[in-house]
Amino acid sequence: MNIGDKAPDFLGKDENGKDIHISDYKGKKVVIYFYPKDSTPGCTTEACNLRDNYSELIKQGYAVIGVSIDNEASHRKFIEKNNLPFTLIADTDKKLVQEFGVWGEKQMYGRSYMGTLRTTFIVDEDGTISKIITPKEIKVKEHAAQILG
Repeated sequence: MNIGDKAPDFLGKDENGKDIHISDYKGKKVVIYFYPKDSTPGCTTEACNLRDNYSELIKQGYAVIGVSIDNEASHRKFIEKNNLPFTLIADTDKKLVQEFGVWGEKQMYGRSYMGTLRTTFIVDEDGTISKIITPKEIKVKEHAAQILG
């Protein structure tokens, strides 16, 4: 997905198994943030930064949706543990990460593996991608400021 592309309407199932569509957020800007794994240090820091700035994001017309390949139960636990006020999509079949082009090769401790590349897409009120924050640009401790800035 690139700036100017229409985001797919069906995003997937949330932590409670409910279907989530972009069209559910008509008239709002939608932050779709892809992250590697529930309850890991960087992902928790990023989610908590969005949580701590959630009221400002809402005030400025944004909805927030997190996406990882973790399952619904993992998402419910992550939401509960960190008091997250936003939806998390369980992309267990990796359909969404592949559609958005954020499933790719990563490296850790000298070994290569496939995983989710931490990336954020801002979708405007019409369902069009207006901004992309790439893995190299994302700062987990100030991610909300990057979205709002």
